[in-house]
Amino acid sequence: MALHTPKDAMAESTPTPRAAAPRPTLPAGDRAADRRALLWAVLQDDASPQAAYFAAWLALQCESLPGAGGGLLLLRTAEGGSHPQAVWPAAVQPTGRDIGDLTRLGERALAEARLVVAWGRPATQGATANGTVALLIAQPLGPDGTPHAAVAVALAVPGGIERADPEAIGGQLRAAAGWLDAWRWRQPLEAARTRIAIAAAGLDILAATGEHKGLAASAMALVNALAARLACDRVSLGLARRSGMELRAVSHAAEFQQGGRIADAIEDAMDEALTQNATLALPTAEIGGPHDGPFLVTVAHRALATATGGPRGGQGSGQAGGIASIVLPGPGGKPVAVLTLERQTSSFTADDLRLAETVAALTGPLIGLHAAERRWVSGRLRDMTEAGLRALFGPARPALKLASCLVLGLVVAMAVVDSEYRVSARAVVEGEVQRAAVAPFDGYIRSAPVRAGDLVKAGAVLATLDDRDLVLDRLKWIAEREKLIQKQREALAKGERSTVAVLTAQLAQADAELSLADEKLARSRILAPFDAVVVSGDLRQMLGSPIERGKLLFELAPLDAWRLVVQADEREVQFLAAGQRGLVALASMPTARLALVVERITPVAVAEDGRNFFRVEARVDPAQAQSLRPGMEGVAKIETGPRRLLWIWTHSAVDWLRLLAWRWLP
Repeated sequence: MALHTPKDAMAESTPTPRAAAPRPTLPAGDRAADRRALLWAVLQDDASPQAAYFAAWLALQCESLPGAGGGLLLLRTAEGGSHPQAVWPAAVQPTGRDIGDLTRLGERALAEARLVVAWGRPATQGATANGTVALLIAQPLGPDGTPHAAVAVALAVPGGIERADPEAIGGQLRAAAGWLDAWRWRQPLEAARTRIAIAAAGLDILAATGEHKGLAASAMALVNALAARLACDRVSLGLARRSGMELRAVSHAAEFQQGGRIADAIEDAMDEALTQNATLALPTAEIGGPHDGPFLVTVAHRALATATGGPRGGQGSGQAGGIASIVLPGPGGKPVAVLTLERQTSSFTADDLRLAETVAALTGPLIGLHAAERRWVSGRLRDMTEAGLRALFGPARPALKLASCLVLGLVVAMAVVDSEYRVSARAVVEGEVQRAAVAPFDGYIRSAPVRAGDLVKAGAVLATLDDRDLVLDRLKWIAEREKLIQKQREALAKGERSTVAVLTAQLAQADAELSLADEKLARSRILAPFDAVVVSGDLRQMLGSPIERGKLLFELAPLDAWRLVVQADEREVQFLAAGQRGLVALASMPTARLALVVERITPVAVAEDGRNFFRVEARVDPAQAQSLRPGMEGVAKIETGPRRLLWIWTHSAVDWLRLLAWRWLP
């Protein structure tokens, strides 16, 4: 059909809407109905090829238009052009005219994104005589302004131009464009379904792998699940070591021979994939061939195929089966393991490899964590060191870098700055002179007016003992003495000199016993020897209780003479010397700092609370000692001289390490 210009009396416009064209009538009989049913089946079949799908759609549209003599479907290309996708009918010359007219009209409608109408001469002169004209319509399909397709049809309109309604025909074609949109979304949907199925299968295998604890059980579950999913004859898992790959699990094999010919070939194939950090497969055509990406070496895989009788080449090699190796990325993306899949019946498809790669990406971190748990401490230390150096010197973590610089500056300052080194130790206040009040004889406590903490004057009564027995004993000896004196007088009167001598001795004994009774009576009152504070002793709960001779009743300390006992640790006593000064803070006076001077270091260690310490005696400034009381405790710090700050804070740990090394080193 020749396309005419306005000079050839062709009318091209967007005409005023007219009455809708009559709906087409199907040919009689079952043949036309069967054909339409077949065309609809093609559209509704998700597996229909693209060419058949678009041809069926165009046929349905043209057959529904009365007088349709030809049709053409154009699709926009990615470069912005167009290409014919389908023609109707299959013969390119439906009315004896060139299909190029429909092509040019469709390209114009696609470029201008509007309905394009052209009038032409009918195919035969008889048609003109009957009033039939040729109408060419091109309707763009797709979103307004950006159509993705255009359909052009040639119609024979009986009755002249007045009977044609291009707008109605264009609307009918535009209404059917939804089937073309459905095809556009079908391919992404199929790809999405495939990806979802692969992801679901990968998650199932991940769940089966994660159900087990430990590397051996998880690896065995992984290879068994993957072998069952992909119908593999053997799936092997190897761990990446510094010395090379180490085969750790083989599907459906509780034990396998390490160092065997097949095991070595599998490890070499794994090492080949790990070195290139890429998925390798035989035949190579299954992964796109060498021209679709970087050249990949598969020498070890071909050697494994030779050792196992598997495929030896690419597509058309005549060998069935396939071999593939997939790298498992661990935590941080570093490769930790390799999966090698072997199948004898068929090669691996692209979907099989995508599933294997998905499983590798999901299970790689889990296998990596299990492998890290089995490593020696040195390996974990190395990883921690590498991670720390990467964080410290890498491009990220500015806060860590700033903190590291501050710490480094602090260490440098500590290494060059001097400060006074002070030995800290527990300190206890004691009286310079301490007097003990003990029981003078066996007896019973009669009264005890004082207790620990009381201040007493010289001669004050501390306690009294029951003296009733002493008074009776004194009276007995007084009576005995009077009796002896009477006998002595009688003997003198009679001149019995021997009797007088005996009575004189007995009288001296009675005088001694009487003096002893008087002394005991005098000592039944326990008096304070000087003005003092009672350091210990409280007898008010023991009134009437018996006491033995020599039992400690009270301890007294003078009020104006104190000393400070510092319990210096045996590791610090080497820095102390007499005459050093310091400060002490007592628990009862935490805000006060009392000055002290070291007077004496006892050269004998005392063990207490699981540690050894030396007794260091110091004198407190008398002007600050008025509020002291014996038994007060606190912390004393004795100045020993200037030292480096770094030494002050680290010498204890360094000395401990030296002692430990001396103990264990030969």
